[in-house]
Amino acid sequence: MKLREPMPELSGATDWLNGEVTKEDLIGTIPTLIHFWSISCHLCKEAMPQVNDFRDKYEGKLNVVAVHMPRSEDDLNMEEIKKVAAEHGITQPIYVDSEHNLTNRFENQYVPAYYVFDKEGKLRHFQAGGSGMKMLEKRVNRVLDELEKAE
Repeated sequence: MKLREPMPELSGATDWLNGEVTKEDLIGTIPTLIHFWSISCHLCKEAMPQVNDFRDKYEGKLNVVAVHMPRSEDDLNMEEIKKVAAEHGITQPIYVDSEHNLTNRFENQYVPAYYVFDKEGKLRHFQAGGSGMKMLEKRVNRVLDELEKAE
């Protein structure tokens, strides 16, 4: 995905955990962080407390959606996905992408990967990898600041 491109539709999930959301639910009022992770990804698990902090710190100001992107056959085990999500406190909606439908729409190849969309649903920031959470927070804050100035 390129910057300023619109958020893809969140259709085609194998399953949803913690509730289901649509693109229409997410755009129009507040920005959105969509993060890709996998149960076999060590860096994803290391970064999850920071993602959860984001979710809690910006509650009501930022939508947070997780996308589980399998990297191997083992990652398709729904019970294991549920177990790891619970162990790591993932309470935000989780789009389970066992068929790579959303992964392909995002043209995403990485876990962890983070996509920040503004309230109109346009991509404003992308980053991949386990480090750089400070940069991600700066980008989220920039989009939130723009929102406040526009009001």
